[in-house]
Amino acid sequence: MSIRLEHVTKTFGRTTAVDDVSLDIRTGRVFAFLGPNGAGKTTTIKMMAGLLLPDHGRIEICGHPVSTDGFQAKSRMAYVPDQPFVYDKLTGREFLDFVVQIYNVPRDEASLRIDRYVELLRMGEFADQLAEGYSHGMKQRLVLAAALLHEPTVLVVDEPMVGLDPRTVRVVKDLFRERADAGHLVFMSTHTLEVAEALADEIAILHRGRIVAQGSLAQLRQQAARQQRLEDIFLQLTEEAELDRAAEAVHGMATPSETPDRPAPARTP
Repeated sequence: MSIRLEHVTKTFGRTTAVDDVSLDIRTGRVFAFLGPNGAGKTTTIKMMAGLLLPDHGRIEICGHPVSTDGFQAKSRMAYVPDQPFVYDKLTGREFLDFVVQIYNVPRDEASLRIDRYVELLRMGEFADQLAEGYSHGMKQRLVLAAALLHEPTVLVVDEPMVGLDPRTVRVVKDLFRERADAGHLVFMSTHTLEVAEALADEIAILHRGRIVAQGSLAQLRQQAARQQRLEDIFLQLTEEAELDRAAEAVHGMATPSETPDRPAPARTP
């Protein structure tokens, strides 16, 4: 397995953001992680990347526990957050050169990889400009290129298509499919259900911190009474999960108190 989560839980105060989540995801696939806003997707991803620690449970990347062997885990993965971060006073090419040095990519190989991704993601017109002038979409292309330079086994991306033009979206989709077919893993959190429907080999739906469905699109169709479109499947399964949660709450409120009955007052003779 490339990504393994075992009973992972994360709370913030009285709010449980991730609730006993377990996943085992193999390489050679595109895995889509779906859920409404506030479902806990980004919190889960940040724990996988080592930016947050779970309160309970265990996370492994390529067999390396993130909490105790983080260096090895992170060396085998790349993480692209939903808000791309770059150094404004570097050009795009300088930023990519900085990244390959962090990962100790050999100099000759590094130059070839930088040139490849600059061309593939059509960054040539701005690669030698300071990043402070980049649009969101330009920054997104840059961080995607940076994430791939060390050839990670696991690529984790949070909303990868936001800000990209249609032509670049097609390039990125092809790139993700290419990496999965080459034996790598692409873990993708997205609200763009059409992208998940077109690309994903396996899908998990998170709702209020819990996995409510997981499987191939065909398996999810069976679970959702053979709804055909992923949008309809998503809406049905999350609505059912919400109803189940409400029923649990009502059942909990209706449970009789375990406090023993008070003894009847003694009669006055």
